[in-house]
Amino acid sequence: MSFTVIEQTTPRVHRSELAVPGSTLALFEKAAKSAADVIFLDLEDAVAPDDKDQARKNVIAALNDVNWGNKTTSVRINGLDTHYMYRDVVEIVENCPRLDLLLIPKIGVAADVYAVDMLVTQIEQAKRRDKRIGFEVLIETALGWSNVEAIAQSSRRLEAMCFGAGDFAASMRMRTTVIGGLNPDYGVLTDRDARGERRFLQGDPWHAAQARVVAACRAHGLRPVDGPYGDFKDAAGFLSAAKRAAVLGFEGKWAIHPAQIELANEVFSPTPEEVEKARRIVESMEQAAKEGRGAVQLDGRLIDIASIRMAQNLLKKAEAIASAGRA
Repeated sequence: MSFTVIEQTTPRVHRSELAVPGSTLALFEKAAKSAADVIFLDLEDAVAPDDKDQARKNVIAALNDVNWGNKTTSVRINGLDTHYMYRDVVEIVENCPRLDLLLIPKIGVAADVYAVDMLVTQIEQAKRRDKRIGFEVLIETALGWSNVEAIAQSSRRLEAMCFGAGDFAASMRMRTTVIGGLNPDYGVLTDRDARGERRFLQGDPWHAAQARVVAACRAHGLRPVDGPYGDFKDAAGFLSAAKRAAVLGFEGKWAIHPAQIELANEVFSPTPEEVEKARRIVESMEQAAKEGRGAVQLDGRLIDIASIRMAQNLLKKAEAIASAGRA
């Protein structure tokens, strides 16, 4: 391992993150009673310009009046290139001590995060707050993606980076069929087989961008979270996208509809079988260590120190879910 040790961010269960428009009051109580781990009240894309001020008032009232239990609460502020942003930060942070996170959209450079950090720090000092608000940032532009490693190191408040496929596709001028979905034209044609036939194998156009976000997060102690899957009626498509993200190392995924919450929680939770196998790996390695061996066979496969690290990660996540009382 490197001599450089990176401090891990504030631990939170983050399998599902439910988006709730700040202009739709009827959804606040339902969101608080949902099975989502994290809820973000949206002041940005889901709110029309004429409704921005009222949505901000709605969110402040909801954060103070609704019983959120032990859920992590977040607010997506408007972008730094708008005149709504500073009022979002000032009014929300000044008046909402219950708030856990600010979600900052369309981050392009590390200085964007620094700017919000400076403002939040001054408010917390003025209000004599002991609780420090954390940050999530959205990587959803070509500029943000090209600077993702620097952004990951931009603030001690930073806890999570979310990959936003929709705006990323627009920024990259990509051709997509659905936010977070695939494109039937993206793939490779195989060489001819013995019968002279070729097959088309569909590919994943998000893979490179997602992998880079995950690597930047894991290198700097952050939680990588995959963004939305736009067709909320397509449960199979959402599950497929979530499973691909989980395999890459994402911590969780957004839900833009309540129907997607349980699916995300299922995919990003270790199964009982996985937990049992991880425990067996740890026990086997502990026994091997007592016997002076650095590796051992389990179920016909080599188990070494890398295996125990993977097993410990899985067990730690299972324990965090159980400790938080999440099914």
